[in-house]
Amino acid sequence: MAVTVLVVDDSGFFRRRLSEIVNSIDGLSVIGTASNGREAVELTLKLKPDVITMDYEMPVMDGITAVKQIMAQCPTPVLMFSSLTYEGARVTLDSLAAGAVDFLPKNFEQISKNSAVLKQKLAERILTVASAGRHGRLASSVNVSTPVQRSLQRPVDDSPVSATTTSAFAPVKPAVAAKKSSRQYSLVAIGTSTGGPVALQAVLTQLPANFSLPLVLIQHMPAAFTTAFAERLDSLCKISVKEAKDGDMLRAGVALLAPGGKQLMIGKGGRVKILPGDERLNYKPCVDITFGSAANVYEEKVLAVVLTGMGSDGCEGAKLLKQKGSTIWAQDEKTSVIYGMPMAIAKANIADEVLSLRQVGARLCEIG
Repeated sequence: MAVTVLVVDDSGFFRRRLSEIVNSIDGLSVIGTASNGREAVELTLKLKPDVITMDYEMPVMDGITAVKQIMAQCPTPVLMFSSLTYEGARVTLDSLAAGAVDFLPKNFEQISKNSAVLKQKLAERILTVASAGRHGRLASSVNVSTPVQRSLQRPVDDSPVSATTTSAFAPVKPAVAAKKSSRQYSLVAIGTSTGGPVALQAVLTQLPANFSLPLVLIQHMPAAFTTAFAERLDSLCKISVKEAKDGDMLRAGVALLAPGGKQLMIGKGGRVKILPGDERLNYKPCVDITFGSAANVYEEKVLAVVLTGMGSDGCEGAKLLKQKGSTIWAQDEKTSVIYGMPMAIAKANIADEVLSLRQVGARLCEIG
């Protein structure tokens, strides 16, 4: 059975061309189109599509408002279209926080040409976000202007950690004093992709201002987005979060976000190196590269965490870390929006712990 798609955009040209491209892809079918957010909500309730492609700037009702209403009334995987600008990044992050699963740059030139690259990318992204809906992994609406503790509203399950029994998103209860781990680390490295912006927010907002370890964050994201994302995390977290610059030093209680379109490597003495993105690599930034460099510098003293994301980036780097004696954590299937990257870790049998998203932050508090 074909995956059905609802196309939402105020541009008649964009709706028509996107519909033509989607309908030309085996296994996908456009079930309807809408020119504004209100129509999108109405048609979602009526047609029950498997996936919605959503523009942001529309008359009557904008895309973010539409996503919030859809998630409240008929949760459906949403793929946002975004401009590659600073403001576009802020809007896209708001959309992801409202419940959208993923995003693609809105490029009228590409869609006019109907390029094979765009067709392949659309097929991949639509099928990926559809899988999030099929497996019931859509997060409730998350308002980024409020603490995650108030905004993640899934049931609590505090059963022992395993890939099948760990808890989903849940409010964080007032904690008793965390018991510190006896294991000594020099760095926490976190890699993620699809679903990562909300997951990172959920984890990092649990960390105290006096967190004793430096962190590096590798999120698959375009170059135009990482500055806005780092600023958003910094405004929400007690620790400091900043986009990494070449020559930055790792510091306790500071999380450095790898810049989009480039590669982040850890050098001797904890100095960060930012290198141009190699076109031969699928991911810029790439989790494997950062993990591998951390293994060379810190050997057994790295805590690597692999969160939700498509593909297997991070697995090879995690293997290098494991060989050096470092510790590997993976997010569980139940709380991953896309169980790809953490599944690769689990299948390689290199995860020291498999944790729910809620548990990752709590366990980090124990070690830092």
